[in-house]
Amino acid sequence: MQSGRLSTSSLLQRLFKTNHIGRFIKHFDDQLEYVPFSAYISKLCADRGASPAQIIRKSGIERTFGHQLFSGKRTPSRDKVIQIAFGFGMNYDETQELLKISRKSLLYPKVKRDAVVIYALTRGLGVMEVQATLDELSLPLLGKEERRYE
Repeated sequence: MQSGRLSTSSLLQRLFKTNHIGRFIKHFDDQLEYVPFSAYISKLCADRGASPAQIIRKSGIERTFGHQLFSGKRTPSRDKVIQIAFGFGMNYDETQELLKISRKSLLYPKVKRDAVVIYALTRGLGVMEVQATLDELSLPLLGKEERRYE
């Protein structure tokens, strides 16, 4: 077991240099944790003093589906992760981290739809304002994602 957290880039450099993946995994086991999305967002609720119902309502996600995301019964699409980020009132960096944890592609400013989302996140806009802007620009609404955005 390794003491102290390594940065991602330090861990990656050590991975590049290893001659044996099994030893690497064993040695850095505590650095290679996978946090389930449902556990992460549930902890965020507790840390922020919010209930899942409040976050779901602010995210614009259907109530039953939202609770299934929080319980781990459903896996979120990229759009649902973004909607949850808006429900939490996250900024750009927090949203990128949430996308990483959910193992979805990060927001990319060269994609028009992502540019709208980034704009909204950096200005503290809500999910309804994002939806209105996407609609105004004839871009797919959040929750109406096409597979190419996954």
